[in-house]
Amino acid sequence: MSLAESFDRLPQAPLQRLELDWLHQAGVEVAVLRLDLIDPLISGNKWFKLNHHLQAASRQGARGIVSLGGAHSNHLHALAAAGQRFAFATVGLLRGQRQDTPTVLDLERFGMQLHWLGYGGYRARHQPGFWTPWQAQYPDLYPVPEGGGGLAGALGCVPLREQVRSQLPALGWSDYHGWWLAAGTGTTLAGLVLAEAGAHPVHGALAVPMDHGVPQQVAGILGEAGRALEGYALLDASRGGFAKVDRELEAFIEQTEKTSGLPLEPLYTGKALLALYEQVRAGRFAPGCRLIFVHTGGLQGRRGFTGQA
Repeated sequence: MSLAESFDRLPQAPLQRLELDWLHQAGVEVAVLRLDLIDPLISGNKWFKLNHHLQAASRQGARGIVSLGGAHSNHLHALAAAGQRFAFATVGLLRGQRQDTPTVLDLERFGMQLHWLGYGGYRARHQPGFWTPWQAQYPDLYPVPEGGGGLAGALGCVPLREQVRSQLPALGWSDYHGWWLAAGTGTTLAGLVLAEAGAHPVHGALAVPMDHGVPQQVAGILGEAGRALEGYALLDASRGGFAKVDRELEAFIEQTEKTSGLPLEPLYTGKALLALYEQVRAGRFAPGCRLIFVHTGGLQGRRGFTGQA
């Protein structure tokens, strides 16, 4: 079985209503695309973002993937799990110094070969020539950007629009008014912008500060695809920086999970939903508005904050 054949059958994510008092009070309806439910390990948007990368790797005859991430990386976790399940090699280039986080221990258990780049070495990942020594060391592996990014990663997310549209009748919806999702690299957001082609706006709640390059990455993907830079908006929801977690966020996640049963984590989905709460309370969305909230997964990363197994 080739790398591409492993991922040929895209999993179907359920679309579920989100029942919360603050939505009812504002007259706003939200349905959650539960990408966290598609697979216990290759979870969230990762299966979709990896799909086209694996197709490209297969066309080049690669025997595996080399990619980047941090010590809590959902992307590397899903990639390593996929490598173990579908028998292809995986190598991870990690930010900083060795950390024995639950995610890192999983990566090794799944068979991923790890290299720790330090912080300066990791910052160089966007520099020309970064990949040259790694491709020399691993000539039979295909390099994939951080988070499964780039145009290939975005194209893998295009089918999410049809997954939503096919389930609207079950909700009693004929249409929706826009998307809301967390943005770490902006790849999934760019894929939805490509899929929508201006039909519905896509709102990205940034998990990193605005100056971390996400606007430029989204613009680069859309430009490479030959699309105009429109149909989306980015909002800084980082609360002071990536992985910054405060008591208000923790309390919001705890209350939301208790009330709705929707599991969240503090880096992406929790911040994105809290940002939506703030926008709804501020009157950003009129009564009758219907939004699709994308649950991008990442629940395995909660272990680094909560001690959960």
